[in-house]
Amino acid sequence: MATDTTSSTEVGSYFVSNYPPFSLWTRENVPEILSALNSPPDASVPMGLYLHIPFCRKRCRFCYFRVYTNQNAKAIQRYVDCLASEIEMLSRTEAVQNRDLQFVYFGGGTPSYLSSRQLLFLRDKLAEHVSWETAEEVTFECEPGTLSLEKVQTLKEIGITRVSLGVENFDDAILEENGRAHLSPEIETAYGWLRQVGFPQVNIDLIAGMIGETDENWHRCIDKAVEMEPDNITIYQMELPFNTIISKEMKENGTASPIADWATKRRWVDEAFNRLLAEGYQISSGNELVRSLDTDHFVYRDNLFRGSDLIAAGVSSFGHLQGVHYQNLDQIEDYQTVVEAGELPVNRALRPSAHQALIREVILQLKEGHISGDTFQRKFGVDIFDEFADAFRNQQAAGYLQVEDGHVHLTRKGLLQVDSLLTEYFEPEHRQVRYT
Repeated sequence: MATDTTSSTEVGSYFVSNYPPFSLWTRENVPEILSALNSPPDASVPMGLYLHIPFCRKRCRFCYFRVYTNQNAKAIQRYVDCLASEIEMLSRTEAVQNRDLQFVYFGGGTPSYLSSRQLLFLRDKLAEHVSWETAEEVTFECEPGTLSLEKVQTLKEIGITRVSLGVENFDDAILEENGRAHLSPEIETAYGWLRQVGFPQVNIDLIAGMIGETDENWHRCIDKAVEMEPDNITIYQMELPFNTIISKEMKENGTASPIADWATKRRWVDEAFNRLLAEGYQISSGNELVRSLDTDHFVYRDNLFRGSDLIAAGVSSFGHLQGVHYQNLDQIEDYQTVVEAGELPVNRALRPSAHQALIREVILQLKEGHISGDTFQRKFGVDIFDEFADAFRNQQAAGYLQVEDGHVHLTRKGLLQVDSLLTEYFEPEHRQVRYT
């Protein structure tokens, strides 16, 4: 099941974001999350909120998320109303009521597709039941072409602290070929508004290996990123999950993968890391760089990787509460019908074993490039150097990591292909299971 990082980018590659694999989560396990919601919480565990906004101007050819295009204002308002209703229902459960949110994440789709009026409405409705006023971080994803100065000001007004701008590339031909809705002038304008209004953190996303990418253009993209001076830069390596437009075209037409091979993508990211390190950035994970590791924290990621509670709202959203993984219904009409009937829209769930919970946190924290044995000894009572001795030994011999003084440190070679390494830590029966 591990990604083949030596050859072409074929359909089925993936970015590891959870464990056990999503394909093992089932409808039969939904009572587990309902039971968790109606049980007293562990107040020492931080809690966050994820809100999924599934609307986009266009569907990118590489996108595998649940998104909807060409939705009118009435349809969007119905969805926003459902989000508010779902959160009201969640807020009344024993596990959620009276707990503060430590972090909030607006993901998509395109959260910035919502109008200023809709954003203010959603903030006001949610504030009746949960509040992020004291949250350490509130992240909001933006597509450049959906922003205006007024909307950026609204983001500041509703309490957004971290904005993530989906740049992906600065070349218009590449943006168009990959189905992006925005073009480079919109990037410049949107970023200017974000800096004008001012947020504690601004992140930009780039993708190495988009269709049409070249060495020359990639270097220009990194030059431009350096010129912009964002607080955070996230660099993804283009993948081809099963349900993208590109994947479907390859299957239907019998065509070869149009995406750069893994070696090329790793080289591009390596070159970007070297350039950005020279400019004063620091590596915070296998795909993230920050201006300062001391001040620029990604609170959502840090908590997600360490087993914090995450309540999910919106169609197809993923959550984690009191040791139970769950996902909402993944079709918008189904989701809305169930919520409007006054029921929680949970579609599938799984309560992992203690060993599986350990694996989850080990593999996710490895994506940050280093882990400490003491951390897992304290939390799980397990010596990871005994538990994962074979994986550590194999990967150290291959030059992917170093084990010393109770710590594991990924080498640059390992960091650039960390997701391909993680299945070796899975339980044997899950190593060949479809991830999604």
